[in-house]
Amino acid sequence: MKQHRILIALFIALMGFGTQSQAALVILDRIIAVVDEDVVMESQLNQRLNSVKAQLTESQRGQIPSDEELKTQLIERLIVESVQIQMADRAGVRISDEELNESMTAIAAQNKLTLQQFRQAVERDGIPYAEMRDQIRREVKINRVQQGIMRTRINISEQEIKDFLASELGEVITADEYRLAHILLSTPNDASQAQISNIMKNAQDLKNQVDNGADFQSLAIEKSTGQNALNGGDLGWRKVVQLPTMFADIAPEMNAGELRGPIQSGSGFHLIKLLEKRGAKAEGQVPQTQVKHVLIQPSEIRTHQEALDLAESLRQEVADGRDFDEIAKLFSDDPGSALSGGDLGWNRAGTFVPVFEQQMQDSDIGRLSQVFESQHGFHFLEVTGRRIEDFSERFKQSQAENYLRNQKFDEELENWIRELREDAFVEIRET
Repeated sequence: MKQHRILIALFIALMGFGTQSQAALVILDRIIAVVDEDVVMESQLNQRLNSVKAQLTESQRGQIPSDEELKTQLIERLIVESVQIQMADRAGVRISDEELNESMTAIAAQNKLTLQQFRQAVERDGIPYAEMRDQIRREVKINRVQQGIMRTRINISEQEIKDFLASELGEVITADEYRLAHILLSTPNDASQAQISNIMKNAQDLKNQVDNGADFQSLAIEKSTGQNALNGGDLGWRKVVQLPTMFADIAPEMNAGELRGPIQSGSGFHLIKLLEKRGAKAEGQVPQTQVKHVLIQPSEIRTHQEALDLAESLRQEVADGRDFDEIAKLFSDDPGSALSGGDLGWNRAGTFVPVFEQQMQDSDIGRLSQVFESQHGFHFLEVTGRRIEDFSERFKQSQAENYLRNQKFDEELENWIRELREDAFVEIRET
């Protein structure tokens, strides 16, 4: 049906309203492949070709493949994309403008650009920004489908996890990580005892300044002779085995924000500050909140105001005694929680978007929140429990499972895409 609508629209455009125009026919676009209920247009192929050629010109010094070779590969890629996009559409996957902007901002940041600079770079390559946004939206949608499918296809057994955790590699992968900042005051190789004592005094003075509120990283930039001085002494995230020996024994005992030193070594006197730590042991005791919510989203058939009014109305029904779970199952637009009565389970801080997180933190157990808006739509929630749980072992198991899953992801994804392509109806026309 979709193919027929496109052909009719093109026919009307080309005919110039039939006998009223005698102008020569001009082909505006044409179908190069039929894929199930969708089509791939020549304009799509040309847009992708221009984009790929621009990227190859910038990044590849060797000879760029011919247009015909690139088209052959790109047609196949567009076919596979089309099949996945159709699957996403059938599953109701939507990418909001806010989500798209977040993805584009992240891509720009990976290239050390602002979003505006990224836009200018794209347009300098001759690629319309609107086309780039549309392509990234498609990629985000496809990625979401792939992630969902892979969760069902990749199974990691408990025995695999146990074996991995018992291995040397497993110990390394699941080891805690520490982010340290470092100030070094070097001592010359031929330093006298008086010089060494003076440098130690300077190091102690710096520690006292930090203890009294001075900014560690500013002092590192100004005073440190270490290699990371211009980064505020930041050593980045490292596992214990990656830390200098003198720090490796100290870091696991430190609390975030704690300062140690001066510590003497052959190179001089060191001050170290633990900025952050993460991992199973570091994050062992984890505060959690159990919460359920109802989400009402604006849509093509529901205006922003109508979504707000519906959310307010449903909240009032719950406040008047109607069962929260029933309302969530019937009306919530969050497919991940609606069937379970809006229950989002137990979650640690930082799981949700900030406005949702704040409402959750401010809500008493068993008390219905007011309606509030996030980037996803309008919510109201109820906190059903709070607890502190030791997640150290579970955290390690989760790390192990994620690692093993990622190891299998690419191979299983290729298998799924091949199956998808084989099952699809595809008719490729001459290009």
